[in-house]
Amino acid sequence: MYPPVQNVVQLSASGSVEVQQDLLSISMNTTRDGSDAGAVQSQLKSAIDAALVEAKKVAQPGQLDVRTGNFSLYPRYGRDGKPIGWQGSAELVLEGRDFARISSTAGKIQTLTIGSVGFGLSREQRTKVEGDAQGTAIERFKARATEIARGFGFAGYTLREVNISANDQGFTPRPRMMAAEAKAASVDAALPVEAGKTSVVVTVSGSVQLK
Repeated sequence: MYPPVQNVVQLSASGSVEVQQDLLSISMNTTRDGSDAGAVQSQLKSAIDAALVEAKKVAQPGQLDVRTGNFSLYPRYGRDGKPIGWQGSAELVLEGRDFARISSTAGKIQTLTIGSVGFGLSREQRTKVEGDAQGTAIERFKARATEIARGFGFAGYTLREVNISANDQGFTPRPRMMAAEAKAASVDAALPVEAGKTSVVVTVSGSVQLK
């Protein structure tokens, strides 16, 4: 049998960096209903296709990326439980770092309405900030391990195992500018958007052997 492990301490430390969100995501959607499933599907496709044509005119990788989102088609039932028609919805997502380009494009799309606006961090920004937060977390972990070792009368410690995890708030949704408001805006007017800040937190946890 292995001898019992002695003088091992579990601990953790975190580093946090607040950063400006640099990624904008606008979800645009539409719904259609009718008695014929094929007709409803065709109407949804036409609305999305028209929006794609408008968005792809100014699309640019990383600055304005365009992708289709959820697409659903399902029957509607009457009170007697029998199908009385079909209803469907379709979604288009505009996402990227060029806020002005994205908001302007959303304002020009007439076949869809704005469902939600969200802000987040680009991969480049997240990687940079995670590095800073990780450095802080590691230094705090080491300082705490040294403090604990000395507090128990040991000269120092050796690292047994360590785990590093990172997280941020992800996209911060801001539902706004619903259909009526969006239609009231000028076709050429950019929708007003303003990003906030988020905190990226890196946590270092593990165990040390006091010696």
